[in-house]
Amino acid sequence: MNLPLSAGDGFLRTDQLVKRFDGVAAVDDVSLSIHKGEIFALLGSSGCGKSTLLRMLAGFEKPTEGSVILDGVDIASFPPYERPINMMFQSYALFPHLTVWDNIAFGLKREGMPKGEIEARVQEMLKLVQLETFAKRKPHQLSGGQQQRVALARSLAKRPQLLLLDEPLGALDKKLRERTQFELVNILESVGVTCVMVTHDQEEAMAMASRIAVMSHGRVLQVGTPKEIYEHPNCRFVADFIGNVNMFEGELTVDEADRCEVTTEQGVVNVGHGISGTLGMSVAIAVRPEKIHIDKTRPDVNVNLFTGKVREIAYFGSYNTFIVEMPGGRRVKITETNTTRHESSLITWEDAVFFWWDDSAPVVLTQ
Repeated sequence: MNLPLSAGDGFLRTDQLVKRFDGVAAVDDVSLSIHKGEIFALLGSSGCGKSTLLRMLAGFEKPTEGSVILDGVDIASFPPYERPINMMFQSYALFPHLTVWDNIAFGLKREGMPKGEIEARVQEMLKLVQLETFAKRKPHQLSGGQQQRVALARSLAKRPQLLLLDEPLGALDKKLRERTQFELVNILESVGVTCVMVTHDQEEAMAMASRIAVMSHGRVLQVGTPKEIYEHPNCRFVADFIGNVNMFEGELTVDEADRCEVTTEQGVVNVGHGISGTLGMSVAIAVRPEKIHIDKTRPDVNVNLFTGKVREIAYFGSYNTFIVEMPGGRRVKITETNTTRHESSLITWEDAVFFWWDDSAPVVLTQ
């Protein structure tokens, strides 16, 4: 699923990158092209190879095969200290005995930068991350979000061509993490640095990245914008991994230019486009919970209409979730947005309901 790259394609490229440990591929034939100034996310569950891939970009792991090309130069054999790259770790790795100012200045001093330039650069970084009044504090005197910004300022102080973020917000609580996502994106965009981040948190990837690579078992399954990944997954794994989804297995029984039908155990699903497939082939229908309508009264529709009983209801503030059990036992998740402060849905436990979706809602997956 990784497309071959042309010679001038991408500011950062990996070309058929492989890393094996004891003969087992942790990263398996990964080819990526990342644009200059882009925030690019490697997304996947634990053990999918995303951190190993990031470590190869940083130079902490040497590729078994393949190349890493940054701005036209293959850096796969370069040691970390020779790469114009900085990496920010989940733990932030701040020096506890140094002040915020000295933490940011540390790498600049080691490079032998003149004192006046160091002072100007540190001041610039403190202003960038809005920590000018905290310059004399030690890390333990800062909140988690402030420590994260110090680590970012230190990473950006040397003006790297590429910034690598390893679970950058993983140490923060949920509320702070959500707020910091936007702060971090604004800082990175204002600097214009190219950034590759690793995360297992799909909401974090969707909120921060301009494009996402979804990984599983060392391979990249799909690359796209957050909207492309969510609305147009290219396989069952991606559809299931990103967000919530209802998956119906079946076979293709009609396939025309402007429509197709998939026959499942739960009934026939109509789709408003063809897929140029083979009749009888096994496919899956993926339908997001928020694209399904639900009511106790039968609607005036004739296709993609099903029935069931409400077994579970959960209130999440901005939306309700219903678990509806179909005849035969199949359970379907449906979400309904709460648009008023007062109870708008009359549906309750054990109600018999109708549910349906438009023919533009389903995604047909062939793999």
